[in-house]
Amino acid sequence: MPEGNSKLTLVSHRKSDAIIVDSYTYFGNYEGVLTGLPYSQIEQVADELYRAYLEDRRVLLFGNGGSAALASHFACDLGKGTVAPGKAGKRLRALSLTDNMPLLTAWANDTCYEHVFAEQMRNFVQSGDIAFGISGSGRSPNVLLALQTAREAGAVNIGLTGFKGGKMKDLCDLCIIIPSDNMQIIEDLQLSIAHALFTIIRHRIVNAAETSSIQATPHLVQSAA
Repeated sequence: MPEGNSKLTLVSHRKSDAIIVDSYTYFGNYEGVLTGLPYSQIEQVADELYRAYLEDRRVLLFGNGGSAALASHFACDLGKGTVAPGKAGKRLRALSLTDNMPLLTAWANDTCYEHVFAEQMRNFVQSGDIAFGISGSGRSPNVLLALQTAREAGAVNIGLTGFKGGKMKDLCDLCIIIPSDNMQIIEDLQLSIAHALFTIIRHRIVNAAETSSIQATPHLVQSAA
């Protein structure tokens, strides 16, 4: 967990999204946003996710709409894609709270939609686990309530959002804020950041497994003739 439980967020914000009239202006907006990405925070999130793997802590992911799809995608990458080929050892324990449709609709119907992630969180979260909330605006009530629930349980809260972070940034120990006001570009780069995090963690896990395998291989000693 980050020392002092300090909140790390992007301080500056860049509102530079040009009016999009064609593909040139759409992709032309990328350069400034990419320049302003909080790369140090992304690296710290990668560090925290890798520590969760080492310490056998859960990663619980959630979001709405496109963010729900990304939560499922990212959980798949973390849970399956980080498995070292041919190794049967430790695995990263990632779970998306967006995937059980009967459970989601039951909580929405019997309580309200704001509770669909928080109530699932109560089933799984333990102190030290990671609650990974994804929201384009940082203002989704059910994401915020789940983060609050996770905080009360002693979890490490991580956020991935855009605009200025909304209320999400105040509920997170680490918050990656994409400096854009364009929801589509935010969602594009949320996927890119998720892929970057996954790639970093996979490299560390696979590299550690290969190093361990080499160290465990007995050296052949030639007998004296």
